[in-house]
Parts: sequence; C-alpha cells; structure tokens
Amino acid sequence: MINALHPRILGYLGRALSLELSAVQQYMTQASLVALWGEQEAAQRFRNETVEEMQHAEKIVKRMLESGVVPSASQLRPVSIASDLVGLLKQNIDFEADLISHYSEAVLFCRSIGDQSNIDFFQDLFNDEKQHGTELSQWLHELKPSQPQTSIQRASF
Repeated sequence: MINALHPRILGYLGRALSLELSAVQQYMTQASLVALWGEQEAAQRFRNETVEEMQHAEKIVKRMLESGVVPSASQLRPVSIASDLVGLLKQNIDFEADLISHYSEAVLFCRSIGDQSNIDFFQDLFNDEKQHGTELSQWLHELKPSQPQTSIQRASF
C-alpha cells in the first residue's frame, strides 16, 4: 500500500479519473460515428484511443485503491462531436490539451511537496497524453491538405 496521500493529490487523481473516463466515452462515441460514415480506418484509430484512455483510467483506479481510496469519477464531460473528421480531431486535440495541462499541474504540485512517487506517476500520464496530442495533430495535418475547405455536413446533433 502507498503511504497516505496529500488531499490535493487525491483531488488530482479524482479529476484525472473523470477526464480519462470522459475521453473513453468521447473516443468510443466518435469511433461509432465515423464507422457510420464509412470511415473504418478512422473508427479503428478512435477505438485504439479508447483502449489507451481506458488503460489510463485503470492505472488511476489502481493507484487510488492502493492508497485506500474508493475511486469515483465525479463528473464526465459531455461527448463532443462534429460534422466531419477534421472537426472531431480538432476537438480531441483540445481535450488532450486539457489532460496535458492537468497532469502538468499535478507534477508541479508533487514536486512542490517532494512526492517523487507521484511525480513519476503523473509524469508518465503526462508523457502518454502529450504523445496522444502529437499523434492527433499529425493525423489532422495529414488530412487537411486532402479535405476541401467546405466539407459536407454528415451529422448534426
């Protein structure tokens, strides 16, 4: 069992769980949406993101349980959708930026109290999300030249 955690670290873990489960919900929904559009490759990429975010959530749950805390996601974000793949990717890049910011803040706090174990924990999540953000940006960059300036509206909710 990990030593008792500072209350703010517990807050960072709880918020992280909410964000990661929100990401799972978002990517899972988007995978289904783009599959309906017939974009199976994009659907698979979103499914892969769903799995990665679920693994992050599981890692956080494990950390909380090891600390004697019952995990609970306090609030999931609503799913963000768009009428085309470019719009979805832009929204996801923004979402990843929120995750990156959260983990960066958590790392800084852990440094301020000298909690190396949690510095490492949050830094690993930060690195993973930074990589996700980079991959999404690259995917968007690859799509943009081939996408017309005015895209067909496929879905509006």
